[in-house]
Amino acid sequence: MAKKTVKDVDLKGKKVLMRADFNVPLDGDRNITDDRRIKAALPTIQYILDQGACLVLMSHLGRPKFDDDNNLLDECRPKFNLDPVAKRLSELLGKPVKKLDDCIGAEVKAAVDAMKPGDVVLLENVRFYKAETKNKEDFAKELASFGEIFVNDAFGTAHRAHASTEGVTHYIPGVSGFLIEKELKYLGNAVANPERPFIAILGGAKVVDKIPVINNLLEKVDGIIIGGGMAYTFLKIKGFEIGKSLFDEAGVEDAKAALAKAEAKGVKIYLPVDNVCGKEFANDTDIVVVDNADTPADYMCMDIGPKTIAEYVEVVKSAKTVVWNGPMGCFEMDNFAAGTKAIANALAESDCVSIIGGGDSAAAVEKFGVADKMSHVSTGGGASLEFLEGKVLPGVAALEDK
Repeated sequence: MAKKTVKDVDLKGKKVLMRADFNVPLDGDRNITDDRRIKAALPTIQYILDQGACLVLMSHLGRPKFDDDNNLLDECRPKFNLDPVAKRLSELLGKPVKKLDDCIGAEVKAAVDAMKPGDVVLLENVRFYKAETKNKEDFAKELASFGEIFVNDAFGTAHRAHASTEGVTHYIPGVSGFLIEKELKYLGNAVANPERPFIAILGGAKVVDKIPVINNLLEKVDGIIIGGGMAYTFLKIKGFEIGKSLFDEAGVEDAKAALAKAEAKGVKIYLPVDNVCGKEFANDTDIVVVDNADTPADYMCMDIGPKTIAEYVEVVKSAKTVVWNGPMGCFEMDNFAAGTKAIANALAESDCVSIIGGGDSAAAVEKFGVADKMSHVSTGGGASLEFLEGKVLPGVAALEDK
């Protein structure tokens, strides 16, 4: 069922409460080092303002900690307040964004009551209260009192039933912003109605982390490419020497079951045939490139090898829909980045629908300068993974149906 968006409701003269994902990285001086998440929210923000509404923005930043009595630790306020976000958002919007010192309370209510159409206020970090992640009714109700309509555009937190994502919808109607609308369109179509061949590329360290995704995608895809650390658990159960490579013992039975399920469904699972191995986990270590059967016992596999790259690239070239979640190797180190870079470039040159499932894959396409060549780069690593697992996302489910 499609969800209502900001375009399906009358916003003129209304107070709009919007949940954004401004959880941006900061350097030691609290300068924002990557403002993509703020920029991603701008189309929805600008649309709301253009409709003549007042806009009350909410977000979290970082992971504030609490004492045993659920009081925020003193060092968290200067470390995780949203001052740098308000400053950058003001610059991007070309108008002042009033940052409040709290997200609930009498002073917040007074500031919101005084707003005029076109005004923007940013509430303080909602995670300065334990009640946010606990989705406490009183806290959600007070947040909801600052708006007549709720807009959720924070896909990165949509898999969490928090007060500012799910709780507020019990008190005011909720609709999606353009970012969540786009996420649901691309991820939803990929899962429900993909153009075929449909290929999933899965990397990362642990099999257990990706098994729910593999199991759900095995019902839908034509093939799964496996790389990264988890590939070596699969190779070991197939009888290959993997040296000091990552081995996820807890995932062995799951991996065996996935291989059996793939065979039963006629879904091809592609595993590396050769690997780039390092003596130590370092960029400048001694490196050998070997076939699976020749992996030295005292080396670790840190990237897929040239034969594997050639095979994986051909599979990508033949695909019409590709979902990619997880790198092919330790791409942060230049000597072990070739596999991930080759996949990124193959997707960039392809005319397939390419969906990058957030997290490290999003960082990789950004690093290799091809993010703008992808059909869609998801803003939520955990949320996109859970969506691909077939789970219901509470922050989406709470929004009104069309």
